[in-house]
Amino acid sequence: MKAVVLYGPGKVDIGELPIVEMNPGDVRVRVAYCGICGSDFHKYAGKKNTHPIRYPVALGHEISGIVEAVGSAVTNFKVGDRVTVDPNWGCGKCYYCKEGKPSFCEHARGVVKGMAEFVTSPEENVYHLPDTLSLRDAALCEPLACCLRGMDLLGVKHGESVALIGFGAIGNIILQLLRSAGAGEIAVVEYDAAKRERAMALGATAFIPSEDRAAIEQYAAEHDVTKVIECVGIGAAQEAALAIAGKGATVVMFGVSDSAATLPISLYDAFLKELTIKTSFVNPHTSARAVRLLNAGLLDTDKIICGVLSPEEAVEEFRAPKLSRRGKVLVAIDPTLQ
Repeated sequence: MKAVVLYGPGKVDIGELPIVEMNPGDVRVRVAYCGICGSDFHKYAGKKNTHPIRYPVALGHEISGIVEAVGSAVTNFKVGDRVTVDPNWGCGKCYYCKEGKPSFCEHARGVVKGMAEFVTSPEENVYHLPDTLSLRDAALCEPLACCLRGMDLLGVKHGESVALIGFGAIGNIILQLLRSAGAGEIAVVEYDAAKRERAMALGATAFIPSEDRAAIEQYAAEHDVTKVIECVGIGAAQEAALAIAGKGATVVMFGVSDSAATLPISLYDAFLKELTIKTSFVNPHTSARAVRLLNAGLLDTDKIICGVLSPEEAVEEFRAPKLSRRGKVLVAIDPTLQ
């Protein structure tokens, strides 16, 4: 099958990969769209990822598509069903799975290599899509599911003052979720001034340049910021998150950092503020909610998706990122699917 193949660090091209052999409990999906995730750029750069990388491998894990075939033991899906797939598989038998924490599964593996004509996944990771949800928009299910996990950890209450650090594709989704969750004030801290207009249109009440530490500290002094979510994954953004957090605040570090990165923080300042610092890892138990939320039309997907590329164009995007800096980019594997 044709795929966007990563052959090694910095080596990506259009190539051919074998179609994964099906087990009785598997579902094979013909892929319509696959989103480009920041972690795909990490893989391209040769950095550590959630699961070990075995080259050659198709990039991508945020998919929508149509069921092409089902194994003999599959009971909930049939050929022609419109679906999305959670890429994070847990065994269901280890200690963490039995404790309801499949994201920490001792035998976890990724089951979606999405920038390919087909993916083959265990039935339990496949989710039906309503006929009213387009396959284009359904490619946002996986990143939205991750964002819902972050929002659960953040625990925003109506009327709270919230700071959002970073306004890329994930920050865009989080901003829309914060608004629908009833946040009273939402300060977006972002380095790209060109994103100000979009952030304000989507419900931000303040836009602060991330390099302006004085402005961040002034905002913190004038507003009781009780919830902060960081969506960049670099030290400067994480430091800004801690600086803008108010007394007793909860700070969620959502952005994926380089595996070698460390964060120097003032433990004394954190102590004085009595901060709660959390991290958010993948998307346990949120995929079905993501499907329902997208189908309800509560997210403006046109404000999240900034472009759709062919597989050949996706290869060039990895080599020289341009569009991905603006928002979520989808790769049209088979856009004829409906």
